[in-house]
Parts: sequence; structure tokens; C-alpha cells
Amino acid sequence: MSDTDGGASAHDLDGAGKRPVVRLKPKANARAIRHGSPWVFENELVTDRRTRALEPGTLAILEDAGREALGLVAVNMNSRISCRMIDRDPAAEVDQAWFAHRVAFALAMREKIYDAPFYRLIHAEADGLPGVIVDRFGDTLVVQPNAAWADVLSDTLTQALMQVTSCTTVLKNAAGRTRGLEGLDNENGVLAGTAPGAPVHVPMNGAIYMADLIGGQKTGLFYDQRPNHAFAAGLASGARVLDVFSHVGGFGLAALAGDASSVLAVDGSTPALDLARGGAQAMGVSDRFETRAGDAFDVMTELGEAGTKYDLVICDPPAFAPSKQAMDAGLRAYERVARLAASLVDAGGYMVLCSCSHAVDLQAFRQASARGIGRAGRKAQMIHTGFAGPDHPQLPQLAETGYLKAVFYRLD
Repeated sequence: MSDTDGGASAHDLDGAGKRPVVRLKPKANARAIRHGSPWVFENELVTDRRTRALEPGTLAILEDAGREALGLVAVNMNSRISCRMIDRDPAAEVDQAWFAHRVAFALAMREKIYDAPFYRLIHAEADGLPGVIVDRFGDTLVVQPNAAWADVLSDTLTQALMQVTSCTTVLKNAAGRTRGLEGLDNENGVLAGTAPGAPVHVPMNGAIYMADLIGGQKTGLFYDQRPNHAFAAGLASGARVLDVFSHVGGFGLAALAGDASSVLAVDGSTPALDLARGGAQAMGVSDRFETRAGDAFDVMTELGEAGTKYDLVICDPPAFAPSKQAMDAGLRAYERVARLAASLVDAGGYMVLCSCSHAVDLQAFRQASARGIGRAGRKAQMIHTGFAGPDHPQLPQLAETGYLKAVFYRLD
């Protein structure tokens, strides 16, 4: 089949005369789409000059090779993910009411689980809004529109969010690798209301975190580790704790809430450590909290050379393997983290190793960690494996929605 076979019909309009039609190639896995897979990749779609000319974010009807409609998709020919499934009903009207229905469905679950309005409200495909991330900080929402269609319909999405949640401020965070892969800008902005002039206090697991919603990393705070923070806090009573790649104090402040005797937080970002110290001050535990700015590998090496030991060591690094191409290098980095961290754990102490890399599955991460522990000359028991909290639901047909792994060990 040539690149243009079916091209003209691939741009016939639907019965209402409104939307273009795009079509899968005969060898594309239409069954996977029917069974809930939300993505169509560039090599699975019939393309010609007119397909490639569709504006990023265009809504179109997706057909299989036999011209049976599969649903309504958002098209972006600038992305490796050429189509994202928006609605299984090809005639769906994507207006404020449509958005409000999906936001309300997502909100109902969060309100059932959490007693305060601090959580991930929308987790992209798993909440029926492909590529859209929304984190809630009280009356403020921070939106990451990581797909072109969400940029195009940003105003409608904003109005629906405000309607359903009664939040008064909606911010746009355009940072991150994903928007670049979609060919989108990296300009943050205020979509509604007024941006907060100071970091927001976020209560979580008995700790208080300072979230910079304007200049902070991602949306200002990582909610996904909440259950793993809580498990670590249960190991922290009376412990000397080292929190590496600490960001704004995620594990460290939770450990202090769990009555740790001391915490050293290590991160390469001085602004993040300033926020961590602000959280410790708000908790009234500054006397048990120290920070150290620097490269995490260098700091762990220096601590090991000095013979420093801790009862609990946590390493929560950024994604070392954000793509399959980076997987080998990422696994070597995770192995190195495990080796350096294991050498810092006192006999009978605990260690937590985390990965947020989509490309590294749990088995590969555990194997890399085990190699690192062995290279450090230590023996370990694996006592618990944690994942993201329920405000980060997983779509069963999309492995990428289950990205976070946290493995807890006890060392001899």
C-alpha cells in the first residue's frame, strides 16, 4: 500500500460535515484500539499531504482500514503519537459540558480518598483527558497541557475546571520534555485568576511542604510519592535519615513527621532546598533538618569516604531513562545509586530506591538495584514495593501510566 492510498477518502468529512477522517493502515493494530489502547503512532496512520497539513490538535474521526469508525481522536502530525483517543463516540461534542463530565468523575474519587484539596486531579489518559495533567493546591489548579489538543481547547478546559471544582485560579505550566516532543511552546502563564505571590503550604502525611507554583519544578510538588513517603515515615522513628535527590524535602520532611532524630536533605537545586527548609520551619523541626546542595553522586561518594552511616537512606532521582534509547545508561545510573546508597546504610538499617522512568519496568529496576547492592558488598531483604498513589490511576492498556516504583530494603 502506498503512502497515499486512501488519502482522499481519509479526509472525507463526517456525516455532520464538520470533522476530517483519518485512517489506520491495514497492518495497524485496530484490535488494540478497540480494546482500549489510546494511542496511534505515526507509522500506523495513512498519511498524505492533506493529513500532514492538519493543524496540531485537530479533532478527527479515526477509522480502521475497512472504514469502520473507532472513535474521535486528537491529531498531531508533529508528534510520534499521531493520534490520541478522545472519545469512543465519533460524534462526541467536545465542549465545556464534555470536559466538566470528565473532571467531575475524576474529582469524585479524589474527594472520597483525600480529606484536603491537595492532590493530582487529572492524570492524563487514565482520567480520560489524554496528555492533560492537573494538580490541585487548595483553590489553585496547575495545568500541564502536554498534548496539542489541550492547548487548542485550553479556554474550554479552564472554564470546566473552575465550574466543577470552584477553584478561582488556574495556572499553565509548560515546562517538561513532553511538550517539546509534541512541538509545543514552553511558556508558563495564568489561565484564570491571580498567581500566588508566595509558595503554597501543602499538608501531607503530617508534614508541610512549600510548593512554588510559578517557578518550581513541574507543577510545584510531586504528589505521586505520597504513599511511599508515608511508608518511609513508619521506618523513621528515632532514625538518622539521608534524603538524596530530595527536591523540596519529600521523604525527609515525612521522616521528620515520623519522628526521625535527624535528616540531611541533598539536592542539586538550591531553590528547592530553600523550600525544603521553609517546610521544616513551618513544621517546627528546623533543629533536626539540614540541607546540602551539590551533585548527588558526589555527595554520596564523599559521605561514604568519610565513613558516615544512616539508619534510613532514600534516593528518589529524576528519570534516568526517559526513553527506550536511554534505558541502558539509565539502568547503569540506577545501579550506581544503589551501590553508593547501600554503602551509607548502617547495619540493620533501611534503604529506599525509586525510579520514575517510563522505559524501565519494575523487574529491570529491581535487578539494577540488586547489582548495586551486591557491588557495595551488602546483603538486603526486599520488604516492600510502592507505587504512585490513587490520584495517579493507571490505564490498564497503557503501561506508561504506571511509571513510579519505590523499593524498600532492609540491609544486614
